[in-house]
Amino acid sequence: MTLQSNLSPVRKRRAGVLLHISSLPSAHYTGDLGAEAYRFIDFLHEIGVRVWQTLPINMPHADNSPYQCLSAHAGNPDFISLEALQAQGLLTKEDLTGLITSKAHLLTKSYLTFIQQENTQSNQWAELAFTCFCKKQAHWLDDFALFLALRNKFNQVGWNYWPELYKNRDKETLKLAQVELAQEIAVIKFTQFMFFNQWLNLKNYATSKDVALFGDIPIFVAYDSADVWAQPHLFKLDADKNMTVVAGVPPDYFSATGQRWGNPHYNWDAMAADGFAWWVSRMQTQSELFDIVRIDHFRGLEAAWEIPVDEETAINGQWVQAPGDALLAAIKRALPNINLVAEDLGIITEEVDALRKKYDLPGMKILQFAFSGEEDNPYLPHNIESNSVVYTGTHDNDTTVGWHSSMEDHQREHVHTHLRAKGLQDHQFDIPNQLIEIALESDADLAVIPMQDILGLDTSHRMNTPGTVTGNWHWRFNWQQLSKQQQDSFANAVTRTGRH
Repeated sequence: MTLQSNLSPVRKRRAGVLLHISSLPSAHYTGDLGAEAYRFIDFLHEIGVRVWQTLPINMPHADNSPYQCLSAHAGNPDFISLEALQAQGLLTKEDLTGLITSKAHLLTKSYLTFIQQENTQSNQWAELAFTCFCKKQAHWLDDFALFLALRNKFNQVGWNYWPELYKNRDKETLKLAQVELAQEIAVIKFTQFMFFNQWLNLKNYATSKDVALFGDIPIFVAYDSADVWAQPHLFKLDADKNMTVVAGVPPDYFSATGQRWGNPHYNWDAMAADGFAWWVSRMQTQSELFDIVRIDHFRGLEAAWEIPVDEETAINGQWVQAPGDALLAAIKRALPNINLVAEDLGIITEEVDALRKKYDLPGMKILQFAFSGEEDNPYLPHNIESNSVVYTGTHDNDTTVGWHSSMEDHQREHVHTHLRAKGLQDHQFDIPNQLIEIALESDADLAVIPMQDILGLDTSHRMNTPGTVTGNWHWRFNWQQLSKQQQDSFANAVTRTGRH
């Protein structure tokens, strides 16, 4: 049986823009949920764009990768708007002067101000809201707050290197830690309260402007995370809680040794035993924050590549079946209105495709992968089905300008041949605008364009280069990069292709 979701925002003919929160303009070291986020929604509304896609918004490790986070639930504190805290009277104007390279001490100050504020009616409401938040989110927040406080106590080392009683969650030891670290735990919970409050305010504003928020979750979680520390039985670990196998993908056209991601694999039998409660809880959080949620590496829900932990590359792994059908059925039962998108890039088997289609999930089509010369290439515009999300490129791709300038001549000629077939002369070629138009003209219900392509930026502005560990996730834009001509051109293309 196919589950229909025709009212889903991802099944309407719409245009979207891909821009992570960190890439928004800001007076500080990263974009945040302040005035510029609201301005971006106004911009999308003005040009007729109805979807804003971001990367995962969870709290990352020190490398800032949104795909390796400390929790499957907790939001990134760096995204909290300090200006919004000032407007609430939790910070002063002086607090926001000078070079701010971390928000941690200001978030602590906000909490201390919050609990010391006079007992006014508005403050009573805020305290009640905080209490209700902590109670509602306790199923993940309690473990996360203690985990992060202990991680700070042990100088940021992974939980598997903590003293045995902490590592193994000895009850009496953790009770004493909760007393010892009570204020720090409270600050962490308050920080999450502020994040969720600011995010939901932004989401409400986006809804008022007819803009849907499109989120993203990595299929796997980081080993050094509150999730694995709190529920190690849900992951494939040995008796000493070390990983036995790690996640990745096998060798392919892009890498002769594959990719060894290093994430722990799920103990699917343990997860199935309680009806996939951990996954359902995770998706519940995401469905509250977003209108649409993309599952990264969807093929791992049918079968995942397991690599022995002592292997340095991904070559000597094996495919191991996963209960994707039962998992998706559990998610749909618990959250019947959730709108999911399957990241089904790479080598996809018939079984993976059948699983996606059974649950009526849109797949992804990337135009940068389309022009290989084969007519059956699934990414070619005329092969794209309506139940798809089409992109010029994603956060893992080069910008379209960079892609076009760096490709080999024979590949570039395939692109030009396609443009000539549209009636264009060589002197009329305008990359990336024509690739944007191809995406918008396609049959895909949703077409998402990276902000870098709208701005016509080159390789130096790409967000991430897979397989590298430095120089990623830092790209920021400013409004001066956007000309009126670029804005009008994109808005006109959205209208002309019936996506407004």
